[in-house]
Amino acid sequence: MIAPKIRFPEFHGEYVNDSLSEISDRVRRKNSDNQTDIPLTIASIEGLVDQRTYFGKTVASKDMSGYYLLQNGEFAYNKSYSKGFPVGSIKRLDKYAQGALSTLYICFALKDDADVTSDYLVQYFNSPAWYEAVNEVCAEGARNHGLLNVSPDDFFATTHHFAPTKEEQDKVAAFLSLYDQKIENQMAKVEALEIRRKGLLQQIFSQEIRFKADDGSDFPDWDSVIMEDAFDSISDKNHPDKTVLTIIQGQGTIPRDESDRNISYNKASIPTYKLVKENDFIMHLRSFEGGLEVATREGIVSPAYTILRNKVELVPDFYRYYFRSSSFIVEKLTGITEGIRDGRSINMDDFWLLEIPYPSIPEQRKIGQFMDLINRQIRIEKDKLEAIKLVKKGLLQQMFV
Repeated sequence: MIAPKIRFPEFHGEYVNDSLSEISDRVRRKNSDNQTDIPLTIASIEGLVDQRTYFGKTVASKDMSGYYLLQNGEFAYNKSYSKGFPVGSIKRLDKYAQGALSTLYICFALKDDADVTSDYLVQYFNSPAWYEAVNEVCAEGARNHGLLNVSPDDFFATTHHFAPTKEEQDKVAAFLSLYDQKIENQMAKVEALEIRRKGLLQQIFSQEIRFKADDGSDFPDWDSVIMEDAFDSISDKNHPDKTVLTIIQGQGTIPRDESDRNISYNKASIPTYKLVKENDFIMHLRSFEGGLEVATREGIVSPAYTILRNKVELVPDFYRYYFRSSSFIVEKLTGITEGIRDGRSINMDDFWLLEIPYPSIPEQRKIGQFMDLINRQIRIEKDKLEAIKLVKKGLLQQMFV
């Protein structure tokens, strides 16, 4: 008998088999008269969203008259695979009345007489069950190119197993949507904390907020120092026995072998890699995008990086936050970049002359400790978010077949 591992006790009967062609019709209507100016893209959590708000820009063509016109409640299949979505993803348009979508997507609408509900399908398309069906029609080797070779005919011919009654489908969808709401609420909490952190960093480094010593007295006025007086550039090579590290934005350094990134490198070049020690700062010529990272352990990194080691007394935690703040990235680094768009890089002659704040060591330490507390709070809430997602993932695995 075909049935899921977890099922509401009041429901019985074998799950039914349906192909996508039996329950849906392909949508090919075009945005011929530019009925909508919303360029859609698929986001893993948010679903079908406006490119302009999701990316901060549009990557669609200026003329979208050749795009599909998707209506609210209709679905789209993105054949591009990504982390967590090995055979692409299907999302329903919920946020807008309509939108324009590239013809690389396969779009479809549920038939009026379909024996499956739309909300149930939304949850089903997030489950591993549908992945297995689509995976069978993915051409071998296509994944290497990022775009899966799934023809519309094969896609609509895939067979799926659904709960036999709409009553059961509705209960499954309503139950799982409770976790979607929990995830959404927790994401909002994390986002609010991150906005608060960003605001605090701006206020701290602009000195709108000042800290006091433990005895209640004021700290002295901040001094400043130029980069070349505060740091040396380190190029210590020929350490092939050391762990090869990769730099994770916002997290520091981790062993490359433990990274989930597929990073290839020529092991013969390892002797040219640079040694970093804990609390060294690591800069790429394109670090104006996300600031400098701090080494959280000893190891070696690509020679493409500049290694900065302090030659004056300082508190690494203070500068870890400063070098990733808008006070540094926006107000300092962007003013010394050369080139345009993706070709931009930092002018190192100007970089060494940058003036950076140099508060007293006790105040540096207090600021670093305070921001560590904020970061710890954010980490706790992120861990809660991941825990809810894990529960939802387990339910998706066990409530569909």
